[in-house]
Amino acid sequence: MSSADHRRPDIACLEGDAAYDVRWAWQDGVLDPGLTCVFRVRNEARNLPWVLPPMLRAVQRVVLVDNLSDDGTAEVAQRVADECGAGDRIEVTSYPFQVSRAGTEHLATPPHSVHSLTHFYNWSFSHVRTSYSMKWDGDMVLTPEGEALLADLSWQLHGSGAVVAVPRHPLSIESESVAWIDLGFRFLEPWVYPMGPQFTFVKAFEWEVREFPETSERIVAPEGLCVELKWLDQDEFAHWTSTEDFDSSRAPRKRREWEVYSALREGRGEEVPGLHRIEAPPGVHVVDHVTHTWLPQAQRPLVKRRGRLDV
Repeated sequence: MSSADHRRPDIACLEGDAAYDVRWAWQDGVLDPGLTCVFRVRNEARNLPWVLPPMLRAVQRVVLVDNLSDDGTAEVAQRVADECGAGDRIEVTSYPFQVSRAGTEHLATPPHSVHSLTHFYNWSFSHVRTSYSMKWDGDMVLTPEGEALLADLSWQLHGSGAVVAVPRHPLSIESESVAWIDLGFRFLEPWVYPMGPQFTFVKAFEWEVREFPETSERIVAPEGLCVELKWLDQDEFAHWTSTEDFDSSRAPRKRREWEVYSALREGRGEEVPGLHRIEAPPGVHVVDHVTHTWLPQAQRPLVKRRGRLDV
């Protein structure tokens, strides 16, 4: 048992389960240089073979927190890391509680409950032992350019206090050879933060929000660094209480995603401005085609419209 397990928790969970209290690593001394990517995942086994390899090449450590998956997510994560020769740089752990869905359900949940998104995120990030951390989702795939940029940033950010926002491009997958990329809006939010008491998660109305000082330098990464996989054969909105929560003025990104999803399910993809159909060549999966060929070669700027979703 480490010394950190004996000291008073920084955030005690409401249910009194000491194993899921939050104890920040920075309280125990100096953090190591570098960048740790933190995944909070549920049933992402399908995506991880695309998601994990470039991330493991780009950052020093990966923490993957599995929340009640029933598709072998944790086992796939460890296998992929081992195959990449990075099995010693990934920590796979579990969070065995039902977490409130975004929207109305989240709003009704106390922030320090183990069922709260806020506590779930803080507990997940308490496993970070480097000076910088990165929130990343289990469906977001780096392009080679994104991998190279993160590899550079992982060392250059140390001691800077800067926060990095990364644009991403939703990619709705129709089949192994056909997908639709949404370049109608600029999906942009901060993903990379220093670790410290000014950079923890707090409760907002529909979801958790990571705080950072107004004085923090904000770096905006270029477009074309990553895609967010959206499979048309599965429910991509199950982590929300209700689609009615998308009506909030604070959820423009979800409204756009719902618009695209609905149009594609109804065969109306061509009617949505900024939505582009992509067909991969024979023998190449469309995810590989988009990330390694189509997106790197696409004309910049990728997003032509002024619409911008900073959420």
